[in-house]
Amino acid sequence: MSATHDNASRGTAVAALRAAFPHTIPIFAGFWFLGMAYGIYMHAAGFGFAYPMLMSLLIFGGSLEFVAVSLLLAPFNPLAALLVSLMVQARHLFYGIAMLERYRDMGWKKPYLIFGLCDETFSINYSAEVPAGVDRGWFMFFVTLLNQLYWVSGATIGGLLGEVVPFGTEGLSFVMTALFVVILLDQWQKDPEHRWSAVVGGACAAGCLAVFGADSFMVPTMVCMVLALLSVREARARRAAEPPTEPREGGAS
Repeated sequence: MSATHDNASRGTAVAALRAAFPHTIPIFAGFWFLGMAYGIYMHAAGFGFAYPMLMSLLIFGGSLEFVAVSLLLAPFNPLAALLVSLMVQARHLFYGIAMLERYRDMGWKKPYLIFGLCDETFSINYSAEVPAGVDRGWFMFFVTLLNQLYWVSGATIGGLLGEVVPFGTEGLSFVMTALFVVILLDQWQKDPEHRWSAVVGGACAAGCLAVFGADSFMVPTMVCMVLALLSVREARARRAAEPPTEPREGGAS
């Protein structure tokens, strides 16, 4: 009986892996390039390959890992590092709120799903249609695991390549920005009904950038986005709660 249960469980996991892998192929291509760029960037800053390997494994926050290079080279200031980390990764608060229902009742998978929730994983797990007969929990688990494996392996390879092959590092710190632009364009094309949220985010960012400057606009932008999205949600809730208006009868009075 136990062997039958184990075989069924293994079959469920394998089916989910096969369903999840095609969704992660574009991420694989992007993460290997970005991960190798990060590993090379770390080596150019004076760190051995073990640093990008462990940081990508334990932090798994691409943009934060690029920022962490300058934090490691700067004078020791844990408070500044904490504040910068919160600002850079603040968007994950929105990801977590959006995934509350999807991650409910995931058992032992839930802690890892929370840890591995990066931009690309969120994009897939939030919008992908899980095939019929495929366990949703295993599907999201393998999307998360595969994406992290791509990033860790790319960063490790980049760190190793940096030790044997000379590379120019000019422009490498921009690769995460380029990836975010690609993700935005992909979501813009796939989900026309929710383009308004991207417009709200862009307007908030542009306005706060003009008012607060490039060094201080992140936190005000997040606050602005939260208030704007909550206002839209409240307006929609009120509209949905309003009773439908009855059509007026025709004819002269």
